[in-house]
Amino acid sequence: MLYLCAPNMRVHTRRMNKTSLTPLVALLLMLTSCGEYSQLQKTSDYEYKYEAAKAYFMEGKYTKASTLLYDVLATMKGTSYGEESLFLTAMSEFCNKNYDMAHQDFKKYCQTYPKGVYVEQAYYHSALSLFNQTPDPRLDQSSTMEAMQEFQSFLDRYPYTTLRGKTQEMIFQLQDKLVEKECLSAQLYYNLGTYLLNSLYGGSNYEACVVTAQNALREYPYAAAEKRELLSILVLRAKYQLASKSVIEKRIERYRDTIDEYYAFENDFPESKYLKEAKDILRQSEKAVKGAKVEDIKD
Repeated sequence: MLYLCAPNMRVHTRRMNKTSLTPLVALLLMLTSCGEYSQLQKTSDYEYKYEAAKAYFMEGKYTKASTLLYDVLATMKGTSYGEESLFLTAMSEFCNKNYDMAHQDFKKYCQTYPKGVYVEQAYYHSALSLFNQTPDPRLDQSSTMEAMQEFQSFLDRYPYTTLRGKTQEMIFQLQDKLVEKECLSAQLYYNLGTYLLNSLYGGSNYEACVVTAQNALREYPYAAAEKRELLSILVLRAKYQLASKSVIEKRIERYRDTIDEYYAFENDFPESKYLKEAKDILRQSEKAVKGAKVEDIKD
């Protein structure tokens, strides 16, 4: 049986038929009409409590389902219900958006039942639980990296999974979040300009902008085109500012580097929305090189 969250929950099964589902459906109707949840919490009939938990899950009442399931986990361990009860506990937490608890329970399931019926789903939902907790790009992205690693491990473990397309899409979304983080960092360095020197990158925030953006372009070659375009124009802007504010011994060399950067930008983004700005930077850089005194120019 495969459990999915309501409202799109369906029950897929290899062996279960309509007749075998009848007792669970009957229990579901009874719980709905009688409201005997408080009595269920007190009962020592663990099999009945377990069936009630499944009924609550099917009804989309995940808090009640998980509460009852945690009560029976220790008793069910080692029985024919042990594996399903642990997986269903994790799914109840997941469907209730308690992703941290869900992640822990899915990991526990994978460790306890490495060849279990639900193990592929458990590995996938473990990674998906992390995915659903990843923070805003402006914050620390350690959990984003962890989620990417879990999704990649899932693909390595199940290379032919039917969930491959969904998993790859999740990885791309996580990569975009990491790229966005780098874009924000590069933009911040550029905005700081000469206001606050950054010793880590040689004492210049413009240099920090260039290094941050170039590293992101190398590390995320499949990032969305608009992100690569933004990173590339930031490199060009920062190199131009760095040249214009350099000491005279480095100025012409850095203007030449800016000119080279322009042609790389134009080649990669011939229809860029930043092309007019980039051409203005090119003209100013070429003008600076042509107007330089002979003694200032280094071959």
